[in-house]
Amino acid sequence: MDKAQSRFKMLKQHHNATFEKAKKDGKMDLEFISICDFIKELDDFFTSSCCAGRITLVGLDARESKKESAFHRKWHRKVTFAEVKEGIEKYNGEVLWFKQEPLIFHLVANNLANARRVLAASGRSGAKKSGINVAKEGKFLIEMLGAHNINLPVKENGKVMIDDEMLKYIVKKANQKFVKNQKALKKLGQELKKELKKKTKQTKKN
Repeated sequence: MDKAQSRFKMLKQHHNATFEKAKKDGKMDLEFISICDFIKELDDFFTSSCCAGRITLVGLDARESKKESAFHRKWHRKVTFAEVKEGIEKYNGEVLWFKQEPLIFHLVANNLANARRVLAASGRSGAKKSGINVAKEGKFLIEMLGAHNINLPVKENGKVMIDDEMLKYIVKKANQKFVKNQKALKKLGQELKKELKKKTKQTKKN
């Protein structure tokens, strides 16, 4: 086994252990468990991180620094106008953003050919943005990002920047996009399983 293969195997063992712990502790998005369980059994791939999508209220500092961001409210489901409004009213920080965030999935392949298979499956699923973020021997990290999202500031320095009518509209749209995101995640899982099963079968024949 060369150095690249050895490094990939070590990384896979580490991330598989992290995944199993997250699953055991109830910190794993349920929608991703099936596909991550499937990938865990493959020799040439592993998952490094994932999020099935969510709706959040995120607090930022005056510079709107991502580093200083903090979740004020977080839901991995559809939300109601009342609970979002309550979250906005109770925020006492500097800048508060309402976000409907898409699915994000990081998958690592052991070589470029396998990474291209992942990209092909992601493309068929309709993922908005898929690309290889890291490319080196023994580690090709592919990021897959969903298409459905909303981001807007709703409160700054104690002043609510959005009226109830607009907030109701935004909550409605966020819920619609959340449902579309879940459908996209299901499609992504189907396409990845189809493609990677095919690759596994071909590998065993050779």
